Amino acid sequence: MMELLLNLLKGLPATVGLTIGAFAIGTVLGIPLVLMRRSSSRLLRWSARIYIDIARGIPPVVWLFIIFFGLGTEFIRLTSLQAAVIGLGLVSSAYLAEIYRGGFMSLPRGQEEAAVALGMPRLDVLRFVSAPQVLRVTIPPMATFFVSLLKDGTVASTIGVRDIMMFTSQAAQASSGGFAPFLMAATLYIVMSIPVAFFSRVMDEKLRRRISK
Repeated sequence: MMELLLNLLKGLPATVGLTIGAFAIGTVLGIPLVLMRRSSSRLLRWSARIYIDIARGIPPVVWLFIIFFGLGTEFIRLTSLQAAVIGLGLVSSAYLAEIYRGGFMSLPRGQEEAAVALGMPRLDVLRFVSAPQVLRVTIPPMATFFVSLLKDGTVASTIGVRDIMMFTSQAAQASSGGFAPFLMAATLYIVMSIPVAFFSRVMDEKLRRRISK
């Protein structure tokens, strides 16, 4: 059993790196997307909405195949891990943009207009008034999405990423289809998810107490 565990742990760096990399891309790209969604320009609003709908509507594994076997061979050379990070990062940006938008929608109506009426530039209103509040509201759902991304990242093994799922499949094949490797992999994913889930619940409880005061 220890030998199996050590074998599966070989895929831990790729699993963690993939999740963190894709989440980081989504966190950054989600910001301009939500700003476009809230823009007064109809063109920007609809462009962002179309992108978000497409990114969320196509299964992540399809995105990975498009980027790795399409873009990765015709235009630039990408490793399987790079393609997976980019693909899941693009998908994450769509989901996180909607999380951000939900945070903006939770703000009191008229708050931004009141700040502008007091003479604050709109950029300062966004930086010092809206953004800090949105960040506090969106931390719990972002943590929940991180856990979901950790699990959804298992599809990266389909394009050759040597993550936990790749080593799990190899171990199962070596043991003639035994289910022990999959039980071990499930345990590893649970162990990795617990700290993030705990952080999400703690932040959510703190936010609820702060709002109730």
